[in-house]
Amino acid sequence: MMKFRGLIIAVAVLLALGGLLYWSNHHKPSESAAASSSAAPPAILKFDSATVTELSLAHKAGEPVTLVKEKGGQWQITAPQSYSADEGAVSDLLASLSSLNADRVVEDKAADLKPYGLDDPSLTLDLTTNDHKDRKLLLGDDTPAGGDVYAVLAGDPRVFTLASYSKTSLDKSLNDLRDKRLITVQPDQVNRVSLEKKGQTIEFTRARDGWQILKPSPMPADAFAVDDLVSSVAGAHMDLSANSRAATAFAQAAPVATVTLTGDQGTQTLTVRKNKDGDFAKSSIVDGTYKVDSSLGTALDKSLDDFRDKKLFDFGFEDPGKIELHDGAKAWFLTRSGSDWWSKGKKMDSASVESLVDALRDLTATGFPASGFAHADIAATVTSSDGRRTEEVLFSNSGNRYIAKRENEPSLYQLDADSVSSLISAANSIKPAAPSAR
Repeated sequence: MMKFRGLIIAVAVLLALGGLLYWSNHHKPSESAAASSSAAPPAILKFDSATVTELSLAHKAGEPVTLVKEKGGQWQITAPQSYSADEGAVSDLLASLSSLNADRVVEDKAADLKPYGLDDPSLTLDLTTNDHKDRKLLLGDDTPAGGDVYAVLAGDPRVFTLASYSKTSLDKSLNDLRDKRLITVQPDQVNRVSLEKKGQTIEFTRARDGWQILKPSPMPADAFAVDDLVSSVAGAHMDLSANSRAATAFAQAAPVATVTLTGDQGTQTLTVRKNKDGDFAKSSIVDGTYKVDSSLGTALDKSLDDFRDKKLFDFGFEDPGKIELHDGAKAWFLTRSGSDWWSKGKKMDSASVESLVDALRDLTATGFPASGFAHADIAATVTSSDGRRTEEVLFSNSGNRYIAKRENEPSLYQLDADSVSSLISAANSIKPAAPSAR
């Protein structure tokens, strides 16, 4: 009987525990949701950043910085002086402001803001939207534990804490918000470039398939080299940390170059000088002189030969349609049809012909001599672009090197003997295609 009574008690205990577990499991979600709801960070500001027309930042020490959105949608700094604004920096600042959440509410109705440093805020942000509504955010002292800062919104009695990283995204100086570009023309919109250095002017114009050198005389340009030059100039930014001594340094520095870019936005000029302290620049579109990264001076300190196209043939990665090669008494005549190559009515091994194409494509000058072409020992003609482009290059053997010249071009190209030997070796290796198996 005692054992039976103990069993009944054990079963009752198990039923009670089971009921408690059932109740706990079925009530957890609602409690969790309630806890989550109460922990949701309160919003301080919510607005559409695109509606902001004016913004002002005032630090405890220093002059306020005021920005105004112009009719075209661009931002302009109007105080303490007039400067173009960095559109990206302003956009990031407004994005941080437009959805600003607090960590928590410290007081619902603060009677005294002094304990929080909000009576004399470290940063005040004023903004006006196109509906003429003003909003003012004040940031005070850091919290005693650190990691947060006290904040209040004008007209709202609550005092919030704001994460320090949020303050960092809002605490911007004049230099943070200035447009630091010295040239504003976009690289892909530049159609003419002039580089003046050491008494020489090199002028480029954008051609249909790249760049062309106009001065000192017309000649093909290395498109990648000119593009790098344009990108370096268009990417020039002022280093405002050395602004106080930039004017004196520029006046005393040695000239590096003056480059002029012409495009859809007009003509803009940048003059660069160098001394022991670095590179300094003066722009035609920004007042003052500024220190710049030394990579700019390196990009401008180039000779004419650095910008010349060193490739002997222009067909690049196109598949040529015809190749004619003469080496003394030997001659090769090749025509492409689809993916097949033919010579004198015979189908040729495509891989061996492609080796010749690669050798022609890889011919690159090592220099540009003024003389040395005696007579043509080798002649190569390549037809590409569906017959619209025909290029002929003559090669003159000059001991351990070759001097080459392109048809209708006065310039001479110096080539390593090995590169021309590889060309002839590739031609000698061309063979008929293997008979197809029946």
